[in-house]
Amino acid sequence: MTENECNWIEIFIETTKEGFEPVSGIIYQCGITGVMIEDTDDFEEFLENPARDWDYIEDELVEQKHNAKNGITFFVRDNMNGKETFELVKEMLKNAKENEKEIDFGSLDITVKNIKEDDWANNWKKYFKPFAVGDKIVIRPSWEEYNDDGNKTVLKIDPGHVFGTGTHETTQLCIELIENYLKKDDMVLDIGCGSGILSIASLLLSAKYADAVDIDPNAIDIAYTNAGMNDIGRETYDVVSGNILEDEDLNEKYSGKKYDVVEANIVADVIIALTDKIPEYIKDGGVFISSGIIVERLDDVLEALKGHGFEVLEVKKKKGWSAIASRYNG
Repeated sequence: MTENECNWIEIFIETTKEGFEPVSGIIYQCGITGVMIEDTDDFEEFLENPARDWDYIEDELVEQKHNAKNGITFFVRDNMNGKETFELVKEMLKNAKENEKEIDFGSLDITVKNIKEDDWANNWKKYFKPFAVGDKIVIRPSWEEYNDDGNKTVLKIDPGHVFGTGTHETTQLCIELIENYLKKDDMVLDIGCGSGILSIASLLLSAKYADAVDIDPNAIDIAYTNAGMNDIGRETYDVVSGNILEDEDLNEKYSGKKYDVVEANIVADVIIALTDKIPEYIKDGGVFISSGIIVERLDDVLEALKGHGFEVLEVKKKKGWSAIASRYNG
């Protein structure tokens, strides 16, 4: 099959709920930040929700969901780089399962599908509709219409093939905390920006300027495209690619700027590592908003924050995930 016939490889890794965070972390470390958590409890909750909008659901879909397994889906390009990334993920998963016996990773069975570019786009886009987050934001995919009544700030987004849509609990929790703690004319740093959704939301909610960084170079074009759709120019928004934990030049770029708000929607282990770096970037009294933390790792993150001069202001939880707002007290 040529690259023109099939441009993407869809990879599903079966794991347990306990495995969601460490497996996501491994995938992230390999340079992939767009993952979909397949939690079978979510569909059961949807079926039992009396407020759902649909009167009828096809039996085939119900059967398919009942037979589904917990796991994580992500995509890589069907080329040499994509396949090398896939092999690295497999090797790191194997090592983790062998060396971290205290974690129940489950089977880690892998299912692979080849996806044509057009099929990929058309199949997932029909499920991504406008939705509200917090009290102030409505996220609208770029291809959908939305009748704005003027009471919400509309964030237009096209996440691309490798980043999330904003529907996941971790992103929603982060935006809710941004609404609570961001002030007019704040300077913002978004670490692990992906599609740019958090930093763009911050700018729409009256931040003065935002820097954004992601380990995946695809983030640069995608975040700038999304910013442009929201009338945000490069004079107030800068996006770069690199590993802020390892790249000294990148670390120097942000050190000493002293941001009012630092945002990171990643995974617990990366956030813990960042607690040693954030004090170089944040003002005394500045707010660090972190998300992507499974509740089982919440105490570890809280301990790391407190050990590096952060005062915990608020913890929010949703469906097994948690987010933290903390103030740096120098």
